[in-house]
Amino acid sequence: MASLVLGLLGFLAYLLYDVNSVTKKNPLAHSLFAVGSALLLAATVWDLAAAWRAGALRSPGSWLLAVCAIAFGCLLLYTLFFSLPFDETYRSQNAPRRVYDRGMYALCRHPGVLWFFLFYLCLGLACLPGRLLVHGMLFSLCNLLYVLFQDRWTFPRTFPDYPDYRRAVPFLLPTIRSLRTAWLTRRCAADKGGAAS
Repeated sequence: MASLVLGLLGFLAYLLYDVNSVTKKNPLAHSLFAVGSALLLAATVWDLAAAWRAGALRSPGSWLLAVCAIAFGCLLLYTLFFSLPFDETYRSQNAPRRVYDRGMYALCRHPGVLWFFLFYLCLGLACLPGRLLVHGMLFSLCNLLYVLFQDRWTFPRTFPDYPDYRRAVPFLLPTIRSLRTAWLTRRCAADKGGAAS
C-alpha cells in the first residue's frame, strides 16, 4: 500500500509541475518533475523487492519478460530525455516555445505512455505473484490521465503551435504515416538534434 501511495504522490508532483510551468513559474516547483520521477521509481523498486522476496523472477519466462521490461524502460528514458532537446524541454522557461515534432514525437504526441505501459505490463507479469502488475496498471492509468491533461490544458498554453501539432500527429496510436515520419526525422548523434536523412 505504501508503494502505491508513493507512486500516486509522484503523479501529483507531475501535475503540480505542469500547473506551475503554465501559471506561477516558481523555480523551486520546477524540480517537481524530478521529485515525481524519484517517487515513482521508489514505488517500483519497493514492489520489485517485495516480488523478489515472494519468489518472483525465478523462471526463464519471467526473466524474458524482465528483459522486455528493461527494453521498454530504455525506450521510455530515451523518449523523455534523449529524443528531444533536453535544455529547451526541461530547463528553459522562455516563451514562446515550439513543439518538437521529430522522431519519437512524430510517431504520436505522447509516445512515453506506450513505453511506460509496456514496461509495467512486462515487469508486472515477470514479478507474479505480487502487486507490481496491479500497481503498474494503476500508474499507467494515472499516466494516461496525466497526458490527457497535458494534451488539453498544459501544452496548448505552453506551445503556440500545439494545435497544429495535435491535428498532424496522432494522440497515442501510431499510424503508417506517423511511423514513416518518425523514421525519416529520427535524431542522429552526428547532427546534434537535427533531422536524420
